[in-house]
Amino acid sequence: MTAMLTPGAASLDALETLYRSGAAFTLDRAARAGIDWSADEIARAAAGEAPVYGVNTGFGKLASVRVGHDELAQLQRNLILSHSAGTGAPLSPEVTRLVMALKLLSLGRGASGVRWTVIEQIENFIAADILPVIPAQGSVGASGDLAPLAHMTAALIGEGYVVHRGMRKSACDAMAAENLEPLVLSAKEGLAMINGTQVSTALALSALFDAWRLAMASVTTSALSIEAAMGTAAPFHAEIHSLRGHRGQIETAQRLRELLDGSQIITSHMEGDERVQDPYCLRCQPQVAGACLDLLRQAAMTLQTEANAVTDNPLVLAGGEIVSGGNFHAEPVAFAADQMAIALSELGSISQRRIALLVDPALSYGLPAFLTPKPGLNSGLMIAEVTSAALMSENKALSNPRSVDSTPTSANQEDHVSMACHGARRLHEMNDNLSGIIAVEAMAGAQGVEMRAPLETSPALKTTIAAIRERCAPMGEDRILSDDIDALKKLVRDPAMSEHAGVTPLTLSAA
Repeated sequence: MTAMLTPGAASLDALETLYRSGAAFTLDRAARAGIDWSADEIARAAAGEAPVYGVNTGFGKLASVRVGHDELAQLQRNLILSHSAGTGAPLSPEVTRLVMALKLLSLGRGASGVRWTVIEQIENFIAADILPVIPAQGSVGASGDLAPLAHMTAALIGEGYVVHRGMRKSACDAMAAENLEPLVLSAKEGLAMINGTQVSTALALSALFDAWRLAMASVTTSALSIEAAMGTAAPFHAEIHSLRGHRGQIETAQRLRELLDGSQIITSHMEGDERVQDPYCLRCQPQVAGACLDLLRQAAMTLQTEANAVTDNPLVLAGGEIVSGGNFHAEPVAFAADQMAIALSELGSISQRRIALLVDPALSYGLPAFLTPKPGLNSGLMIAEVTSAALMSENKALSNPRSVDSTPTSANQEDHVSMACHGARRLHEMNDNLSGIIAVEAMAGAQGVEMRAPLETSPALKTTIAAIRERCAPMGEDRILSDDIDALKKLVRDPAMSEHAGVTPLTLSAA
């Protein structure tokens, strides 16, 4: 099935489906009239004598250098070749496909001045499962993601490398195998392709989609921890949270109430328990996780806007003017990435404190040390907790903002940059770290709940524990735990981890 991309109207749900499905996609044909019109305006400017940046001039610091009419095609080709200077591991196939989809959405707005043949070349690559090899490093997030987008465009013109049906090969060989001709760039087209925030945005969006799943999983594992620690559900009373009014907090508390509904463990100690209040990592989960949900939603609003934006330069405006601006500056994406990084760090931080609580017999209200039936002879989850602390510490360091950094480039022409690209790329490492922390909490929480037998947990959490036990056996005698943690990392990234009957679904939507 082929997805249809409508410029200016791509939703987060549609982009996530495209990212995860691997389906082919094309641009809505209704966009062609606007694309053709802007291409005609650029062709008219290229044929004229007046200097127009990037059309008949050099680029960046070389903008004052005029280029002759007979050299305009060579100008664009040279631009792509010279800017293909990235390094590092290539972007994943999923992110690369998303980059190409976002580029279609941007060009489809009809302000970039490219011909329809450029659109068709991108579509042909997707249809033939040809994905450019795009080195992940080299963008500073201003003037567009120049180096990575140049590598994408180089493949379209038959240069560089691609992954064709899962095999790396030269772009020209892949195109020959599919009877495709290299794209010959016309005036301004190379600049339109590499000016833009599509790589930064694709990296941030893909991280966002996984971050939301992990946030949902963390609420579920926090409910397990509350049960295992014989905590109270009183702090999740609806009126407490409505009195404060934050959406994420209200929703998190509601979800915890639903996850704990029907638990014998919760009701077993309502009387006679000498504890007055639970530690913050249990009691304040709605306030902390809820604030993280709100941050992720704010980032989602920014990234949805950016996914539908025109971010190259110069732009062909509605009256036919060709005007240089700065939409390629990725500051909004950099801020969104930093917001997400803070949320990911905090979700992991409070999860790790719950793990630490469960393995500490001084805090876990009757559970054995390190959740092993025979502490001393066995170490149980002692070092699994240490691993979660290591991952938490890494994410704390990674959450330091990238958007506040800047360095002048291009002989000081581009003197303030956003660092959005690596700010977004680091989120993938943070997601992986967070999945490890939540995996350990899932392991500890399930173990602690089972140790409360014959008291039973809620129906929803029984489902969660069953899913955990399909991948990770209970801890009896000590064993190697790395495989268990890796298996549970996959589980907590699965939406099924948090989709239970009777539990209200939560979405990234700002509505």
